[in-house]
Formats: sequence, structure tokens, C-alpha cells
Amino acid sequence: MPLTEAGIYAAALRLIDADGVEALTMRKLATELDANPMSLYHHVPNKEAVLRGVTRMVGAQFRTVPLEDAPWQERIRLLSTDFRTLAHRHPKLLAYSFSHQPDFIQPNDPFWTTLTAVVAAAGVPRSEVTEVAALMVAVVIGVLTAELNGALHQWSTLTSHGPEADEDGAADPGPGSTSAAPEGPDQDHMFRLVMDTLITGLEGRLTAGRDGRHARPSSQSA
Repeated sequence: MPLTEAGIYAAALRLIDADGVEALTMRKLATELDANPMSLYHHVPNKEAVLRGVTRMVGAQFRTVPLEDAPWQERIRLLSTDFRTLAHRHPKLLAYSFSHQPDFIQPNDPFWTTLTAVVAAAGVPRSEVTEVAALMVAVVIGVLTAELNGALHQWSTLTSHGPEADEDGAADPGPGSTSAAPEGPDQDHMFRLVMDTLITGLEGRLTAGRDGRHARPSSQSA
């Protein structure tokens, strides 16, 4: 079969899912496609271009149930949960993309367009929709990055070191100890907690705005 960009990206995704981004090379990709390595360069200039193409392909696969008649809070939860599902479907690629591709989310991406629509429907002033949505994305991607690279598990198993941590007076374990909760966190529960916190914060901001207590800070002279 003739080489195509779509075929190259699909083959690259298979290799990334199996062995990670670092293991991907143009030579391995050519072997996967049963092609001459030089022939790949007629379609993609380098590995970075392949990674961007694969990321765009995966991002376009995002799907969510619209739920236009549901409260905005439920729509935010569902949207974020579906985005998390996509991230866990291709964890090695998405962990790389979140950390190395600041333009991972584009203006026309299904996730972004849906999120900004929901934020606007919640009653966020038009001038603030983009920045509120951007902050929500930053929090969600930060949590997902910690999930995918294992940091969330590591942090959640750290022991406390304050004097109240050991009622029997035993010596505190050394810094970085992971003796507590070795089974790790319930990441589903923790993600729901993150979303509840984000939603509660936005609800409070909107309520304050309606009550006239919220205004943008203005510069003041010293």
C-alpha cells in the first residue's frame, strides 16, 4: 500500500502505545510500515512532525455526549471525564504531549470548543470565557499529567512528618518515605474531587458576580 500521512501517524501511534515516545525513531517507523526510511521524509520532515501529527489525530478522536439540557456543572464533569478517558487510552503519547506540546489544544478542537461553550452557558462574562476555560484546562491537564507519569501515586503515598503524625511517639520516617498507603490513591475519586473543587470555585465566583461583590482588580497608586 502507498504511504500516506494518516497511515504513518497510525503506525507511529501503535509504536508509541507499545514502547513510548522515546523509543520511536524514523527507522523503526519505516520498519513498522515495511517501507524505506527515506520514503517517510516525502510525507513528514522529522520525528517531531510525526508526533504533532499523531497528537492531532488522537485529539480529533475526542468524543463526548452533548447534554445540552443538563446543568453546566454536569456538563463540565462529563466533558472532563471523557477527556481523561482519552488520555488514559493513549497514556504514553498524552503524557508526552501535555509536557512538551503547549499547543496541544487548538481553537477548533472538540474539547476546547465544547468547554468554552459550557463555560459561557454557565454565565461567565464573555470577556472572561477564554481565561476561565484556559485555567480549567491547565488544572485538568496538570492532574492528568501527574496520573500518567506516576507522580500522583508517589505524592499520595508520602507520609506525614509533623509531631501529630505518630501518636505512639515513634521516630518519623525519613524524607520521601512511601511507607504509608502503599496501595496508592483512588485516582477516580481524586479526579472527581478536583472537578468538584473547580466547579465549586466557579459557582462561588458567579454568585459573587451576581451579588455585585466581584470586580476585576484595578491598578492603584502607591
